[in-house]
Amino acid sequence: MSRSNALSPQASQSKPSTNKNKWWYWVALFLCSGVLVAAMEYVHAPAAFLLGPMIAAIALVVSNHPMSLPAIPFRLAQVMVGLMMASHLPISTFADISAQWPAFIFGTLMTMVASGLVGVVLTKSKLLPGTTAIWGTSPGAAGVMTIMSEHYKADMRLVAVMQYTRVAFCALAAMLTAGLLVDSEVLQNIPHNWSVLSWPSFWMTLITGLVCLALASRFSVPGGFLLIPMFTGFCLQSLGWLTLDLPESLLVVAFAIMGWGIGFRFSPDVLRHALRVFPYILLSIGFLLLMNALVAWILKLWIDIDFLSAFLGTSPGGADSVAIIAASIPVDTSFVMTMQVSRFLLVMIAGPLLAQWLSRSFMEKSD
Repeated sequence: MSRSNALSPQASQSKPSTNKNKWWYWVALFLCSGVLVAAMEYVHAPAAFLLGPMIAAIALVVSNHPMSLPAIPFRLAQVMVGLMMASHLPISTFADISAQWPAFIFGTLMTMVASGLVGVVLTKSKLLPGTTAIWGTSPGAAGVMTIMSEHYKADMRLVAVMQYTRVAFCALAAMLTAGLLVDSEVLQNIPHNWSVLSWPSFWMTLITGLVCLALASRFSVPGGFLLIPMFTGFCLQSLGWLTLDLPESLLVVAFAIMGWGIGFRFSPDVLRHALRVFPYILLSIGFLLLMNALVAWILKLWIDIDFLSAFLGTSPGGADSVAIIAASIPVDTSFVMTMQVSRFLLVMIAGPLLAQWLSRSFMEKSD
């Protein structure tokens, strides 16, 4: 098996488990996830249905219990999260962006500048081989950056560790920040909609999701399983052609699958390979989170938005995991998701080009 096939995020999702007969791995995963979710719900921690399964999955795979997730459930979960993001984006979103476009550009660019600075410093220090640090610190689009990195003398295994460790730690940091800034009584009294409000709207939402799943599978659009349903749902809902009905009973399943999908990216072999430089990876993530807090504080003073909304909006983690956290707490959800999507699109367009340019520059100097 080639290294690219073994480490590609898509490959890790689509490959069947090498432990088909060890069904107790899944039993242990469900039990651990359930216990963690219950404990986090008991203390009113935000996004328990994402973070509990993610921690359980990481704990199992790094303790030498290799597991993998089939592609379809993970992709469908992304589609559901994309539709959920669309349901929180009002039609006034574009007006808000046009009115506050300097703040959106500032927040987006600062996250990318901080990530690029960390990548350049780590590359010049030669703590990581080749151009690994440049690809590993790129904010967002983790799967794309991991796959492309191998063509530029980067260690794909380390890039994967850096990318998904950042996603996991940023999700945990967002949860802890929300827990500190939001009163527990407020979290306890957030209304939950566990049942279907309108069966016709629910079935139309599911049909829309399946169509988006088929489109994203047919056309290789980076981040398509999240972006296509989000834009489709936003347009249909804005035109009045669809009312998105996503009961929490459906979303918690999607959140759990997303958590498992992130957790399964880790493995004992990859972590052992990264052990020597892991402290530097954690330091780089810590710096990005400090910059995240600084930019959020500036935005709070600039456009009079609450700190937690600004912190989540400029978080360098995954747009999908941040969206799940934002949807579970009282923040300006439309701001958070618009900022995250703006950065995601900019990273998808400019991120690979910037990483390629920096990689070529360092490769030429090394030659």
